[in-house]
Amino acid sequence: MNLDTLQKDTFKITKRVSISDLPTTLELNASEKKIKKELKKARKKLGDLQNTQYAHGKYGVLVCFQAMDTAGKDSLIREVFKDFNVRGVVNYSFKSPSERELRHDYLWRHYIALPERGKYAVFNRTHYENLLVTRVHPQYILNENIPGIEKVEDITPEFWDKRFNQINNFEKTLVENGTIIIKFFLNISKEEQKYRLLRRLDKPNKNWKFSPGDLKERKLWDEYLGYYEEIFNRTSTNYAPWYSIPADDKPTARMLVAKILLEIMETYKDIKEPELPDELKAQIPNYINQLNND
Repeated sequence: MNLDTLQKDTFKITKRVSISDLPTTLELNASEKKIKKELKKARKKLGDLQNTQYAHGKYGVLVCFQAMDTAGKDSLIREVFKDFNVRGVVNYSFKSPSERELRHDYLWRHYIALPERGKYAVFNRTHYENLLVTRVHPQYILNENIPGIEKVEDITPEFWDKRFNQINNFEKTLVENGTIIIKFFLNISKEEQKYRLLRRLDKPNKNWKFSPGDLKERKLWDEYLGYYEEIFNRTSTNYAPWYSIPADDKPTARMLVAKILLEIMETYKDIKEPELPDELKAQIPNYINQLNND
């Protein structure tokens, strides 16, 4: 594939997919130096666009990242949003819900983290954990203290159908009120994950990232991917689509995410810096004179 002709629709999930058909690698006719240069160009333009979006003040942007462990979400977020004004982007990393969060519905903690108009919110793990981790480990649902759910056997297929509908409605409501939603799945192979886990163990400065739980979750690889496949097939909508990013190579994944974000944001032709009212424009020479004579 040629770097200069990459388009977002190549990676957009627009029909039913089998997750085994989604690639984890992408062969580009480009050197790593060229790939990194493309990332820098795209993120600089994104930063400039965000400044205009901030002044425009009508759209918020929610960027969602989901992936298997070690896929490189943290470093990707750092590299893609490096040229943003710090006031224009907030990153949220959703871990296990706190006691306070469990006293609310499962979407509450995501609602309160949504982007203000003019800003980006980046979700590092997202509301989709509630259709993923909780399906692999349904006992976690019991912590939500939902009426009528007293034991795991009470969690029926209908329960999950409702949750899919709730999340689709959640996103549709956001979009209809000015939030742009872009969802990325960083797709790594099981072999690459093994390499990255071994690297965490081999390098003393990476040891802190390793947990024995990583190996337990790795044994559930196929189960997780099966639920990811259902998520893509039921929640990749025209208003909030999923993009599957080959992520075995980190520089390529970062560049792809930046270019896709840029391509999407450049379609919003109405995002422009506001103009001063005519009466204020007419007074600009006067204001300049006042300052120069101060």
